[in-house]
Amino acid sequence: MPWSNQGGGPWGSGPKGPWGTGPQSTGPTPPDLEELLRRSQDKLRRVLPGGSLGGKGIAILVAIAVVLWGVSGFYRVEPDELGVVMRFGKYTRDATPGLNYHLPYPIETALTPKVTRVNRIDIGMRVVEDLRRGTTMRDVPEESLMLTGDENIVDVDFSVFWVIKPAGGASQYLFNIQNPEGTVKAVAESAMREVVGRSDVQPILTGARQTIETAVQDLMQRTLDTYGAGIQITQVQMQKVDPPSQVIDSFRDVQAARADLERAQNEAQTYANRVVPEARGRAAQITQSAEAYREQTVAEARGQAGRFSKIYEEYKKAPEITRERLYLETMERLFGGSDKIIMDPGAGAAGTAGGIVPYINLDELGRRHAQPQAPARPQTGAAR
Repeated sequence: MPWSNQGGGPWGSGPKGPWGTGPQSTGPTPPDLEELLRRSQDKLRRVLPGGSLGGKGIAILVAIAVVLWGVSGFYRVEPDELGVVMRFGKYTRDATPGLNYHLPYPIETALTPKVTRVNRIDIGMRVVEDLRRGTTMRDVPEESLMLTGDENIVDVDFSVFWVIKPAGGASQYLFNIQNPEGTVKAVAESAMREVVGRSDVQPILTGARQTIETAVQDLMQRTLDTYGAGIQITQVQMQKVDPPSQVIDSFRDVQAARADLERAQNEAQTYANRVVPEARGRAAQITQSAEAYREQTVAEARGQAGRFSKIYEEYKKAPEITRERLYLETMERLFGGSDKIIMDPGAGAAGTAGGIVPYINLDELGRRHAQPQAPARPQTGAAR
């Protein structure tokens, strides 16, 4: 049996179900738009004089809208910000911190980037927040592994600190580059790879960090200035410089061997610095002693020659007397310290004992009296 269009179904007319109730609404009832417009018109009539929107009311509404539109041009620039005013999307001027004004939208708009905030970008590592472990660092090898000039691989983690240039840099920062952080990161990684590629692995791992950081900072600044990025690099700080984890033990063995080599070289140099001056001192001493001996010998020879010349002069004046004096002086020098025996040939001919003349050596007697005499040994046996 067909249902009637006027009824609510086979159970009778009207929107009722089989139990005599209509459909229940589960969601909120949408507002009546006409009712809202009617209420707004009633409120506006009570506010306006005469209770109707005439020409005067429209003028008042237009004036209020213009005033609100003009007041919307006021904006505030914080102390760590710099205002950049654009007119129809084109940069016109900068605004200092404080309360400023620009022509209302859409004529002029203002952007306020933070120019004094120091931004940091980590390359080769990421900070990971863990509820149980706290803050940890995660290594990113695709960013940190770099090839050196002597074809070795090093793992370099570093951080870049940058700010917006204070003089004219805000407009370049906003309009010349689309992704500032991505640009700084790409430039930093490229500059570090270039500097590391020009260096050997040994200086990178030991004492060339400061040189590398300065070179990377200069190269980054030149590149960003070429882009007109309006960014100033304040510092490049290398956090970790190690060989790859797969060969770090071998690198440490090489470092230990090089340290032993340097220690041995330093010890050898110290020994050479001690021995060579001593040898030079001894050589100088021997040379000076030889010079002194030469001078002494030459002086003695000259003195003997001069003495001989003087004696010869006296000898020419009195030959006999000089010969006798020389003979006596020579005998005195020869027999002065020896025992003497005097022999008289004439006494031997007269029948004496071989011509020997008794001679009392007074010096020998004096030495004998000066020596203590040994006590007599007692006799223990009977005299025979």
